[in-house]
Amino acid sequence: MKSSVIFGGIFMFVVAGLGTAKGQDITQQKFALNEVRLLESPFSEAEKADLKYMMQLDPDRLLAPYLREAGLPAKAQPYGNWESMGLDGHTAGHYLTALAQMDASLGDKGCKERLDYMISELARCQEHGQNGYIGGVPGGQKMWALLKTGDFSLFYKKWVPWYNLHKLFAGLRDAYEIGNNQQAKTILIKLSDWAVDLLSGLSDKQMQKMLQTEYGGMNEVFADVYAITRSPVYLKMAKRFSQKDFVHALAGREDKLTGLHANTQIPKIIGFEKIANLSPKDTLYGEAANFFWNTVVGKRTVSFGGNSVKEHFNPIDDFSSMIESVQGPETCNSYNMLKLTEDLFLSNPSSRYMDYYERTMYNHILSTIRRGKGGFVYFTPVRPREYRVYSVADNDFWCCVGTGMENHGKYGEMIYTHQGKNLYLNLFVASELNWKEQGMRLTQQNRFPYDANTSVDINLKENKEFTFYIRRPQWLRGSMAVKINGKPVAITVNKAGYAQVHRIWHNGDYVEIALPMKDRMIPLPDNSGWVSFEHGPVILGAVTDTTDIVKPEGDGGRFDHIASGPLYDLAETPILKVDSTSIQNLKLIPINGKPLTFKVPPLVYPAGYTGNKHLKLVPFFDIHDSRYMIYWPVAQRGAVNEREQELAGQDHEVMRMSLTTIDHVTPGEQQPEIDHVIQSENSVSGIFKNRHWRSAENGYFAYNLKMDSSARYLRVAYFGNSTLRGLRIYINNRQLPELYAKTSKDGVFYSLDYPVDPKFRQLPSVTVKFEDVEGKGTGRVFDVRILK
Repeated sequence: MKSSVIFGGIFMFVVAGLGTAKGQDITQQKFALNEVRLLESPFSEAEKADLKYMMQLDPDRLLAPYLREAGLPAKAQPYGNWESMGLDGHTAGHYLTALAQMDASLGDKGCKERLDYMISELARCQEHGQNGYIGGVPGGQKMWALLKTGDFSLFYKKWVPWYNLHKLFAGLRDAYEIGNNQQAKTILIKLSDWAVDLLSGLSDKQMQKMLQTEYGGMNEVFADVYAITRSPVYLKMAKRFSQKDFVHALAGREDKLTGLHANTQIPKIIGFEKIANLSPKDTLYGEAANFFWNTVVGKRTVSFGGNSVKEHFNPIDDFSSMIESVQGPETCNSYNMLKLTEDLFLSNPSSRYMDYYERTMYNHILSTIRRGKGGFVYFTPVRPREYRVYSVADNDFWCCVGTGMENHGKYGEMIYTHQGKNLYLNLFVASELNWKEQGMRLTQQNRFPYDANTSVDINLKENKEFTFYIRRPQWLRGSMAVKINGKPVAITVNKAGYAQVHRIWHNGDYVEIALPMKDRMIPLPDNSGWVSFEHGPVILGAVTDTTDIVKPEGDGGRFDHIASGPLYDLAETPILKVDSTSIQNLKLIPINGKPLTFKVPPLVYPAGYTGNKHLKLVPFFDIHDSRYMIYWPVAQRGAVNEREQELAGQDHEVMRMSLTTIDHVTPGEQQPEIDHVIQSENSVSGIFKNRHWRSAENGYFAYNLKMDSSARYLRVAYFGNSTLRGLRIYINNRQLPELYAKTSKDGVFYSLDYPVDPKFRQLPSVTVKFEDVEGKGTGRVFDVRILK
């Protein structure tokens, strides 16, 4: 995928030099959400759309799995989709957090009433169960009882039980800390004590084995319970819920992230940072968290702040899968990366953290809620001319719906922070701060980012001497100009990247800040000839067309969060003509009368292009219900034909397979395997040549795959001369011919096609099973798909 285009000296994020500050007093603090109110802006619009969506949900339906598992009659039918597919109850935990946030951010009484009601119902479930446990995991009591004895057989058959339960832990914590519900604290501590007792008999080896299954941020919430109670048993549990080899690898500056399920890792790192701040002597945790953040932000993050392809970290030197796939960065990843960034900033304030935070908040998080009709986005494709799918309340309960409800109720969290009596302005979001402790009310007024300035009115009960710190963003063009009461003032920028103004402040003082924005082309991290456009903090995209948008909204199907419309060939993508001058000195041409709207630099439209040829660049967060471009292929002048041929060659196999594949699973990739209901015994997985695989010895693994009348072959991918002598393949228990015995392909990946019996074509799905029947092993299986 490498191109001849060179982006010398352009980097998306500058992260070098961010060390740890463990062992120092953590004096940087957030304001409570009820101390900050958003004023009119795209963020306040998103906040209102989120609240409207939340209020369409029925608390009793969200609670139904908890009452069922507690042996109590449910008051309503449980929701479908992921709420009835094994992840039952996960949304309720997110909902508790979102209700607490909306109550604090907007003072919405309806949210407070729902929050208190749900907590009272969960207390009733806990009291009925008597051992402190509450949860929605189907058959959870039996599974947990077996796990307590060291028997993981049922645990491995469930859909990520600790991940599921973590949402409840976090929701109870937030109901107490944000929503001020004291009953939630009681439930949380009882639930924590249940978990401590449950795992008390497991050895460290057994714990580490258990943690190979996604467990959310269980180390984080136990660190939080320790912070609430100061009982060391909970800090010990936080450390037990941390994977030792992962901590040591990251602390040793080893990047072993390629191929890992991204959102399994990020919550762990949040826990590492929490532990580091609560236990400063354990320096490895802080070193691991810092290295992870630097690596992910500096090498694995695209322009709008997201990361991962099909939920997994791609190789740092090859983002071709990002360009090719419809399953681009996942919203949950960015949600968790912002939580990690908050914690790192509070322990070691730096504008670099807030630069990333701002980029991701504006360009990924804000873009994932449809502010008009409502709905949340799971995947944001980078692939040219793709589109996104939105959830529908009552239908869709993806993980990104849960985090989505939280995302837009907490925009006030990091606009301001304080260090003692000194105030930090981190984000240029129109808002009011009511700092009662200091007798201060601050109003930030602007039309940012549509206007490149902001002003701050300061109202005080009495004169105060303090330092006002204003972030100097990395996207600034030239210097930051600051006026106080209409007069320019000299400012200095400290090592943390903040302009500082120290003075005695008076009631009625006002600060004006000019924020001129520069334009940049942001390359993909692998420097491979793809760029996106940035104006100030805003990533710009272009609406190309609205054709062939299939199922733009979810209707409860298992895979509805993935865009299913036909792909547009990369060879039909407009190409930017560039040279070194246009890259280094980009100046976008605005379209008169349309804020943040620009002409696209010179393009070459290929012969097959069928989209809009009057493209314009607009904020990506304003693009909805259409196909779009956010990354553009580039070519040096005179090398456009060569680039066209390169794109055609890159996408040939992807396009061919998209037209012939009915269903597909990558063995060894966590989410695709869960999506296809993996069943397994004595199987293992790994990564080879950046590709995932699974094999079994004296065991099997199996998947449920979709089927239809056009199905003709089961295609299975292997590598080289893998030992396949013990492999038997079955569709619905009917053995397939042993084609591999006649094949030898040394040193390369290859695929074999097994005919599908016509009788299976009338079924909606089939079970494909790979079994070792001779104790010789199945060999590594890299790809499984049903073909037309």
